[in-house]
Amino acid sequence: MFRQRHLSATATATATAVAVAERADLVPGVSAVPDALTLKGVAREYRRGVAALHPIDLAVPRGRFLAVMGPSGCGKSTLLQCAAGLDRPTAGTVSIGGTELSSLREAALTRLRRERIGFVFQAHNLVPSLSVAENVSLPLMLGGTRPGDRALRGLDAVGLGDRGDDRPSELSGGQQQRVAIARALVTGPDIIFADEPTGALDPVTAQDVLALLRQAVERDGHTVVMVTHDPAAAAWADEALFLGQGRVVARLDRPDAAEVRQFMRGMGREGERAA
Repeated sequence: MFRQRHLSATATATATAVAVAERADLVPGVSAVPDALTLKGVAREYRRGVAALHPIDLAVPRGRFLAVMGPSGCGKSTLLQCAAGLDRPTAGTVSIGGTELSSLREAALTRLRRERIGFVFQAHNLVPSLSVAENVSLPLMLGGTRPGDRALRGLDAVGLGDRGDDRPSELSGGQQQRVAIARALVTGPDIIFADEPTGALDPVTAQDVLALLRQAVERDGHTVVMVTHDPAAAAWADEALFLGQGRVVARLDRPDAAEVRQFMRGMGREGERAA
């Protein structure tokens, strides 16, 4: 059944690429559709020369679901933070939809994160004093856009159309994560970054949340980069990328949970593949 979930992925990605290519705001003369995410030689060092990431090259096409995996301390979160413009790499460049982040001043970078990137975190990060609908509308309101009925349509899409007036505290953990997904999608972003989105959920609820992310890719052509430690979560992705000691050590296409679990067992304590 997992393979069946991917049957339409290629067609969806192709259709999305065509639609993007037809947008009037693409640079004239550029024939190729830019990838949703491009990393070129991205490295990150902290104090005293400690390398969290060694130079990494990565391209994530539009309409792709990528799972980033590896043991604790392997650089997963650092990679996500640099890719999402939350942290500046020590070396290399990051581009979102063809826009190089290092070329942007802080205000423009903040605007890009708000309008062209969606975030889903393990802790949901909903504002408790706002209603569910207001939480979904927040990226639009911060950008000065009238949300209209976009929040309600987003809540309908995640099965919570009747909970718009509730506060986050009135929802279960799984429902709160659905709200977070609706909020991430409301601006129609180039890419969605999900950091352990199922880490605090029970297995059944986690499957529901992952199905929504998969649906966002296959039905709507969104791009998702998900950091996870869970082989069952990675099995929803088109590709699993494994990090060890800040380096890419392997990639698996169309992974399944057993395959990912076996590979993870074969990685040494420091995150390198055992011989």
